[in-house]
Amino acid sequence: MQNNKPQYKQNSKKNNQPRNKNFNTYNKPKPVQPLPKLPLIYADGMTVGDIAEVTKRSTADIIKSLMMLGIMANQTQSLDRDTAELLAGELKIEFKVDESKDFTNFEKIEYIDDPKDLVSRPPVVTIMGHVDHGKTTLLDTIRNSRVVLSEAGGITQAIGAYSVERNGKKITFIDTPGHAAFTEMRARGAKITDIVVLVVAADDGVMPQTKEAIDHAKASNCPIIVAINKIDKNNANPDRAKTELSELGLLPEEWGGTVPFVGISALKGTNVPLLLDTIQLVAEVEEYKANPSRDATGYVIESKLDKSKGPTATLLVKAGTLHVSDVVVVGNVWGKVRTMTNDLGKQVRQAFPSDAVSITGLSEVPQAGDQFLVFKDERQARSISETRTQRAKQESQAKTNVVSLDQLFKQSAEGEVPELNLMLKTDTSGSAEAMKGSLEKIDVNGAKLNVIRASVGPVTETDVLLAQASRAVIIAFNVIALANVKDFAKSKGVDIRSYNIIYKLLEDIEAAMKGMLAPVYEDKVCGQAEVRETFKVTKLGTIAGSYVTDGFVRRNCIVEVIREGIVIYTGKLSSLRRFKDDVKEVKQGFDCGIMVQNFNDIKVGDIMQFSITEEVKDEE
Repeated sequence: MQNNKPQYKQNSKKNNQPRNKNFNTYNKPKPVQPLPKLPLIYADGMTVGDIAEVTKRSTADIIKSLMMLGIMANQTQSLDRDTAELLAGELKIEFKVDESKDFTNFEKIEYIDDPKDLVSRPPVVTIMGHVDHGKTTLLDTIRNSRVVLSEAGGITQAIGAYSVERNGKKITFIDTPGHAAFTEMRARGAKITDIVVLVVAADDGVMPQTKEAIDHAKASNCPIIVAINKIDKNNANPDRAKTELSELGLLPEEWGGTVPFVGISALKGTNVPLLLDTIQLVAEVEEYKANPSRDATGYVIESKLDKSKGPTATLLVKAGTLHVSDVVVVGNVWGKVRTMTNDLGKQVRQAFPSDAVSITGLSEVPQAGDQFLVFKDERQARSISETRTQRAKQESQAKTNVVSLDQLFKQSAEGEVPELNLMLKTDTSGSAEAMKGSLEKIDVNGAKLNVIRASVGPVTETDVLLAQASRAVIIAFNVIALANVKDFAKSKGVDIRSYNIIYKLLEDIEAAMKGMLAPVYEDKVCGQAEVRETFKVTKLGTIAGSYVTDGFVRRNCIVEVIREGIVIYTGKLSSLRRFKDDVKEVKQGFDCGIMVQNFNDIKVGDIMQFSITEEVKDEE
């Protein structure tokens, strides 16, 4: 029987060979690609993933390097600056900080917009003036609503922002309180405004709060329009109001000045359209523009904690466009815009430059006057908010917005322009004018004096608030500041100086202005000593047993070590002793032990010459 099973040949040596002669080449290790050496350019709020992208490395490499430093992190975790710098050292790459993106101080970032992106924006107008002169009634007439009826006592008690349309163009109005108790809120209103409308009653004329409003308006460097209200009253005297205002530096255009004056009746609506036309004319001359395409920025007008909505804030958009769901940092708090409502209470999806909207979604209630900025990344916004909060806690004790006579030289040493702002409070108007004229005659080269206000009466809390906003010192001449006002000024860091002799006041102010200038110092030789013995002490250095041959030696002296007539070292003393006691001074004829800071090559016979640094006084 025939065997049909296939016959298998035994594998020959040839068949044991691999088919591909280059088989072994597949098992060779691939060459290791060198890691990139791109620098780590750090910006606040960067995550592990961001750093991996910047350095062109894998996220796994970054996480592994962090683990080598004992830091556990994931891809979405933000790293602070110190950790990022340590990471750069571990990766052996250069570490840089992107100064242009230091968003922790976003108020100081200067945006340079392309002129092609700038478009006209509505002017932001602030209504200011004395209480009961008709500010809110004027706004009520402009926007055809009765806001004044819903306000306690007819006095505006919170800053409100309202938008109106005139001839197809919008105007944003900010109604600041006129009562003296709300001077600080009025100061915030002037800071964020483009144009100030000063309301003066024709039957009352210039009042104390009118003068304060003028001071704030001038401090804001904004164009001023005067609205003389209540011209329909029988006892109205618009010319008297014009005369009083011209004496305060607001000269009407019809009298050859530059300030537009409009006589109106807010209650009857007389000449209100003319006032709006004047506002738009000033706005056209000033050409207010903004870029609506970039990230929105602006200021907080008012904020509160709503029981149902949580933290709410009224924001005034200065540039860019604010959208619902935008991530914002407002002052030291952050959040995601959940809702936006306009001044009519209607919900809107976006706010353009010069729009005022109330938003919800913030983590906490911000402070009125805080600046806000929109961010793309929620993690970055949270990180910046935490950094700013921590910084605010550290600086809570520092009074950076006030000044005293004792602080002026310190500011000058830090490179600031020496400038002294004064507020005068006197017993009579004659004294105020005389003191103002005498003070303005003080001439100290390199220093500047400004009398921002001179008025009659005791120092009040309103004066303190204005001095705080203007970085001014209050001079009280023959008037008092009550204990509660002094305590209030102390809490605000405002300096109040009281005088009853005018020449003493002038001497102190002149001395203060001279103190603002950088003093001239010179080294004056005060003593000499001879080294008669040296002692070397482990871990301390060389002690020179010396005898004071002339003058005296003090611990704060500058010492020159002289050997054979040549100065071989100049430095400071690190120790001065008599026997075992540390002393401040040793006079001529006494022995002492001297150690020179960072210098131990002292030999017997060396001469030590001591000098002290003294300020050169100006000779009158």
